[in-house]
Amino acid sequence: MAHYPFGLYFLYEAIWHLLIPFVIFRLLWRSRHHRGYRQHIAERFGFYGAKKLQTQPIWIHAVSVGETHATQALIERLLHEGHPVLLTHMTPTGREAGSALYWKAIQQGRLQQVYLPYDLCWAIERFLKRFRPQLGLLMETEAWPGFVFRAHQLGMPLFLINARLSERSFKRVQSFGQAGQILFQSFTGILAQSGHDAKRYQALGVKNVHIVGNMKFDIASQPETLALGMHWKNAIQVQGRLAVCAASTRAGEEMIILEAWKHILTTNNWTSPPLLMMVPRHPDRFSEVADLIYQSGLAFERRSGMSDPRSSEEVDPSLHWAKIDVLLGDSMGEMAAYYAASDFVVMGGSLLPTGGQNLIEACANGCPVILGPHTYNFQKASEDAIACGAAIRVTGDLNSELINALAKAIEELLVNNAERKKRTDYALHFAAEHQGATQRILDQLKPALQN
Repeated sequence: MAHYPFGLYFLYEAIWHLLIPFVIFRLLWRSRHHRGYRQHIAERFGFYGAKKLQTQPIWIHAVSVGETHATQALIERLLHEGHPVLLTHMTPTGREAGSALYWKAIQQGRLQQVYLPYDLCWAIERFLKRFRPQLGLLMETEAWPGFVFRAHQLGMPLFLINARLSERSFKRVQSFGQAGQILFQSFTGILAQSGHDAKRYQALGVKNVHIVGNMKFDIASQPETLALGMHWKNAIQVQGRLAVCAASTRAGEEMIILEAWKHILTTNNWTSPPLLMMVPRHPDRFSEVADLIYQSGLAFERRSGMSDPRSSEEVDPSLHWAKIDVLLGDSMGEMAAYYAASDFVVMGGSLLPTGGQNLIEACANGCPVILGPHTYNFQKASEDAIACGAAIRVTGDLNSELINALAKAIEELLVNNAERKKRTDYALHFAAEHQGATQRILDQLKPALQN
């Protein structure tokens, strides 16, 4: 490995220190929509309360909800084998997801959750001295230079797992020259999702790269969440309706989907019109999206306005949904329920150039997926899903073209029962045949876990 780029790192540190007031302001600003951003702020700067784990933990960094769910099978295996786990996050929603998944291990003192501090040298030092992790596992793209270089200096094994590097990100890393290469060469190993990802890491000079697949294929939905989704599905089917989920939508995409939906509802003589479930990617946009649906003229209801079907006060969902065109999924931790209730999915993040979202959970729940033109953050999974018939891609240079293409694809799956059933089978098969990444990762980690 080439010499450590001290000059560039000094500049990086200086910029981080200058940004501290803006970082704090941003946390407080975001707390207007999610109060979790106002909580545990000291942890983000390396100040923690009493340490709960008595022995050196396996440290796993899962930035938000998707990464937290993807680590579930791995963490359960590590806990079963007696390893204490330190689980870090960057978002309140990620922390909430971890608390829901591992509440029992947290109560037993076998797992501790904290926020990962910002990439400041003194905050990193406080974190590493407090928890003394024996091994670090960073998920997907979380290659923070300060943490990576300090772990390398200390000789602490540090792996990038479920690693992905899009062509766009690869070119960005290359623009930093030798410094970008040294960053990834400083990892003990990189366990990549696909051959495409592995080749890009190898082009940066990384020697210890292994292709293990995508851990998200190993995600098992919680039984109670699936039961909730099936409860909704039964209510929808009683009305003779089909349901389409617009999942993890981003700003600008909702209008495209709503325009396509209006076209579908007005150009067909539906006996029982289909139901659209729209689930925005970010909770702080729930109210904004509610306003957009209202302005579209479509009848809608918010999930938050419904009582919980698991309570004794639940009203039959068919009474909520009988006269609506859209259900706004403004709830957390229920994505699997929306998938279970749906017949197929329009994947957000892919209609506009934000790189796409994870389509794997949708396929695992038997939902074929309609993708937009932009899936560069999930390139391999998207290509494989399209190749086997589990996904369809729609394109359009202008929003009007994309709206028309999307409406046509949705309508085809709504009216063609045989095609929809065939693609449902393809989706289930696609998800099943790609499982096993967690075991392959554990196999690669064995030497480090035994030390």
